[in-house]
Amino acid sequence: MRTVFRTDDPQVKPYPLLTALVVPRPIAWISSLSADGIGNLAPHSFFSVACARPPIVSWTSVGHKDTLANVLATQEFVVNIASLPQLDLVNNSSAAFAPEDDEASLLDIAMEPSEHVAPPRVAGSPASLECTLHSTIELGDSVLVLGSVVAITVDESVLVDGHPEIDRLRPVARLGRDEWGLPPEVYATPRPLKPEDID
Repeated sequence: MRTVFRTDDPQVKPYPLLTALVVPRPIAWISSLSADGIGNLAPHSFFSVACARPPIVSWTSVGHKDTLANVLATQEFVVNIASLPQLDLVNNSSAAFAPEDDEASLLDIAMEPSEHVAPPRVAGSPASLECTLHSTIELGDSVLVLGSVVAITVDESVLVDGHPEIDRLRPVARLGRDEWGLPPEVYATPRPLKPEDID
């Protein structure tokens, strides 16, 4: 027996169902600058890779928030990987700060210059994706943002043979309601290249 939630039913709220079912969702902890140079730092959990070559990532602004306004104005942003030691800071930066507030400054989050874009990156983040705006797509109450990745920076402490290791990155993820996913238990299995590789 299943409960059916019709999304065209005005009594049904799809958002809490989607965020509880599409899990875990990685966090794009996005740093940006306003046209006047005011910093903004906020987490966005509708985040993924959109294209491999050229490298493009995607994230969604649910509503027209400060991050979106900044990216549209300056065409640049940085995705900082949200790691377990920063969980409380990531969560606190989600509060509804005013546009003139710099979350990193108010929350004592250390920032440092990026390599190729103007917005700074989170100094304590183990890795970052420096991006320029590729395009946006209006989708109902949300805006899908596509960013061209111009530089990937990774702290050497999380690299093993030049590859980021998840047990060193320790990424956190969003689940439903106020739940967070902690660094996962990892199971590795070779991916078959062709059908005859399958046992």
